[in-house]
Amino acid sequence: QVQLVESGGGLVQAGGSLRLSCATSGRSISIYGMGWFRQAPGKEREFVAAIDWSGDRTSYKDSVKGRFTISRDNAKNTVHLQLSSLKPEDTAVYYCATSRTSRSGGASVGSYDYWGQGTQVTVSS
Repeated sequence: QVQLVESGGGLVQAGGSLRLSCATSGRSISIYGMGWFRQAPGKEREFVAAIDWSGDRTSYKDSVKGRFTISRDNAKNTVHLQLSSLKPEDTAVYYCATSRTSRSGGASVGSYDYWGQGTQVTVSS
């Protein structure tokens, strides 16, 4: 059974930083793309960042480019999302996800098969 567990969320002031982690068990993530999404109250779940199986290719939502960084440690079966220069509009539950088959990751919810339970990020103004 594949399980993803996010951690690292919390309450931070605008301009602050957080580092989210996603630990995966049940299978190796080393050949699969990984993604981070977020969902604010009353809104659809939206793409934040993705990374391919090797870590060489990443993609980001336009509004987080230059502020967020996705990375992976295949040896530890873990993916990270570094959040910097946080804004109140970044407030959401952040989810990590992995695909059953894709090596590249992607920007759509439908590209992923396994999801974590989410971690809350709250940015105060």
